[in-house]
Amino acid sequence: MTTPSFELGQDHLDLRAWVHDFAAEVVRPAAAEWDEREEFPWPVVEEAARVGLYSLDFVAAQAVDETGLGFPIAMEELFWGDAGIGLSIVGTALAAAGVRATGTDEQVMEWVPAMYGTPGDLKLGAFCSSEPDAGSDVGAMRTRATYDEAHDEWVLDGTKTWATNGGIADVHVVTAVVDPDLRARGQASFVVPPGTKGLSQGQKFHKHGIRASHTAEVVLDGVRVPGRCLLGGKDRLDERLARARAGGGARGNASMATFERTRPAVGAQAIGIARAAYEVALDYAKAREQFGKPIIENQAIAFALADMVTSIEASRLLVWRAAWMARQGKAFGQAEGSMSKLFAGETAVRVTGQAMQILGGNGFTRDYPVERMARDAKIYTIFEGTSEIQRLVIARTVSGAPIR
Repeated sequence: MTTPSFELGQDHLDLRAWVHDFAAEVVRPAAAEWDEREEFPWPVVEEAARVGLYSLDFVAAQAVDETGLGFPIAMEELFWGDAGIGLSIVGTALAAAGVRATGTDEQVMEWVPAMYGTPGDLKLGAFCSSEPDAGSDVGAMRTRATYDEAHDEWVLDGTKTWATNGGIADVHVVTAVVDPDLRARGQASFVVPPGTKGLSQGQKFHKHGIRASHTAEVVLDGVRVPGRCLLGGKDRLDERLARARAGGGARGNASMATFERTRPAVGAQAIGIARAAYEVALDYAKAREQFGKPIIENQAIAFALADMVTSIEASRLLVWRAAWMARQGKAFGQAEGSMSKLFAGETAVRVTGQAMQILGGNGFTRDYPVERMARDAKIYTIFEGTSEIQRLVIARTVSGAPIR
């Protein structure tokens, strides 16, 4: 049995240093401004494209990393800089993952480059799965895709919500129901090309955190896309639906195939936020004096910091293990992907809250970044599967029981 090694090679060390420097020099100085503006940080993303961080080449390089650790390492450093801007830079990667999860090689080659564009001519991608009345219940999805055989077109109707880059993206990847009787197994994913009529942005959400990341509804009103925009192709879809109707086939669906690929990376993002808050709290505790001594000499503060850094290190190990397993093609026999996202997300919320507590009143003001970090951290127990959904996945996996 292959044993993972988490000793980083020079390539990983160089990657970590490169992304860290970008986060420190470009992302952090801009973080408070774009959080306040609640707008997509185009200048920062353009700079990321200029240096090669926002690019197809960067994503492709991590995709062939035989250890699987490259992307989590990069995510931790980028989100150490700022989560809202970080999501603006990597949001397209979720849409790209959606294409890679179910698309053919030809579709990947056509649509993933179209999501990134080139420096000076940026493009964006958006993955559209959640719906207003469905949320984590992907089996309750109502967006419909109907096949028009005469024109070899699919017609999409419905409303998606909580879509990162929704409405402002050039390429949208949309999951829809093609056979309502099969619920989650009767779904498929479609690419909606740039400029397609009938797709529009609904309301833009004003959020508690990650405010620099654009999140909005996407309305699909009679959206017609060519048959080639069905990811995986119609022959593969027909075969999958036939197996499902016969009571066989995989129990998964188009949305879950994407989320399974991204959960360790999302956990790494949460670690970056937690580590940033911990470092602020540690520095503050060393410098802040009360009753004639630095507050870090108080056992309550020291123990809190000890718990914070321990949780961060444990989270990183869970994330790296899941990322390594995924790259080696090993099944998540105990829902290791969900474990990593669950533990890292809850660590981020706990650590940022403890950082605010250590800073006291200062931690509650915008003069210190932990206030923003705490707001950003909360989403990691909600999006791409709530903590409750992660626990459900883990419980079902380890017990084999249909827990509801």
